[in-house]
Amino acid sequence: MHFVPRRLLKAMPGIDPESEVGWAALEYNLRMKTSLLQRVVCLLMIYVLLVPQTWATCGGGGGGGMGGMGGGSSQQTYQVPWKLITPQEPVKEGLAVYWFPTGKQEVERSSLRESRTLQLYSQQCVTMGIVDAQSTLGQKYVPDGKLPVAVLVQADGTVVTKLENQNGKLKVGDLEKLVESEMKKRESALKEKMEAAKAKAKAGDNQSAIAELKQVVEQKCMFPGKAKDAVKELKKLGVTDLNAEAMPDGPNFDPAVSARIQKTMSMGLAAENDAKYTLAQKYYTAAHNLDPNDPTPLRYLGELYRHHTGEWDKARTTFNAILAMPADPLSRAVALHGLGKMTIHEGDFQKGLGLMEASTQEFPLALAYRNLAVYWNSEGDKVKADQYTRQALALDPKEPFNLIFAAAFMAGNGHGDEALKIAKDNEAILCASYNLAAIYAQLGRKEKALSLLKRHFFEYERYQSVRSKEMMEARVDAVFASLYKDPQFVALTSGADGRLPLPAMGSKPAGN
Repeated sequence: MHFVPRRLLKAMPGIDPESEVGWAALEYNLRMKTSLLQRVVCLLMIYVLLVPQTWATCGGGGGGGMGGMGGGSSQQTYQVPWKLITPQEPVKEGLAVYWFPTGKQEVERSSLRESRTLQLYSQQCVTMGIVDAQSTLGQKYVPDGKLPVAVLVQADGTVVTKLENQNGKLKVGDLEKLVESEMKKRESALKEKMEAAKAKAKAGDNQSAIAELKQVVEQKCMFPGKAKDAVKELKKLGVTDLNAEAMPDGPNFDPAVSARIQKTMSMGLAAENDAKYTLAQKYYTAAHNLDPNDPTPLRYLGELYRHHTGEWDKARTTFNAILAMPADPLSRAVALHGLGKMTIHEGDFQKGLGLMEASTQEFPLALAYRNLAVYWNSEGDKVKADQYTRQALALDPKEPFNLIFAAAFMAGNGHGDEALKIAKDNEAILCASYNLAAIYAQLGRKEKALSLLKRHFFEYERYQSVRSKEMMEARVDAVFASLYKDPQFVALTSGADGRLPLPAMGSKPAGN
């Protein structure tokens, strides 16, 4: 859903097309070749983050649903949260998988993009990072330049092992085995330490036993199960300041269980793509019940409640559950974003902004960047608004929803022809109806705008609880300022929930 985060009585200022951060420069950058650094960032950070489909994060102005990553026909539910790793952002604890790809095509097509096993390990202090082979890290770990390659390293940078390519490709199954083997080796060492501590305690050497058991507890991020067992043993030795109940259990890596969960999640996503939200909810819930310590089913459930059915109480409970458990960066980012969106609509703008910013710090999401762009544009900070719009576009410059969102800004800032072309090229995308309407409204095409808004409210949206919120947001959204007093617009949005204050009707937004 779209929202106007703050200063609802103030019109959204235009982005100066003549400024260095203006839309002219943005348009130019999208069409021209970027610098080597930009290409590296796009290649190494961007193309691995998004689901390979043609309409990601559909919905109102900002988007949502499908686990926070997208819709379309994709059945990719366990995206590995690969992040760009630079020498300035070293791994602080645990292990890291450094993937050195050959280029854009490999990243787009690689099997390394989806894996429940790797995603679950990413919530247990195993960082999944993509690294530019030309960087200092690349020169350190792959000086021979034989790509692609994956390197498993310790937090101190020591190489544990490498996965070489076979016929120019890295296989996800091989990488899963490599990481799993190292994790089992370390878990076995902790088990031996536990047994040694028990033996020392039995022999009366409680202090040594306590010291060793505390070392096991320190590994709670990587091995929560062993840490929980160590806390129980410490309690027997009189150490009662640690709560075993607060130690979560680890996720279920059993291959048979994992296969059932993935199949169930895929059926849920297929149902959600078909707008069968009740059926999708049943599948996601079933997947969650198969492994309550896996955050991904909760992520899909939370987004379903927030974006599609409007059951915000359930969404809030679900997102808070994700944040309370060990969760991968992607799941945490989606949870923080969802909480931020709901918090802003309910009137606590500063808290909502903080949650949205925290989301991008956890993991880069296009929908979070888009909504931050809206926020700062409403605050009058053109530089930040442009910055966040660029970041959303950079995650996937060709993705239609990203382009339509950008066009909604362009339409009010002197680039109506370009915005109109984007709108016409993508008019068939049902879930983009809100932003398409925004483009036409700012260009003075009232009837077209109202038609698209009606399509959004009554064809795309299926639940009145969601529809009422989006009608309210349309009533305060500066992109529809030309329609504020229009009787047809007022009638079309008559189901608004009234949670946001109406803007001053006498003000005229910039660009309109």
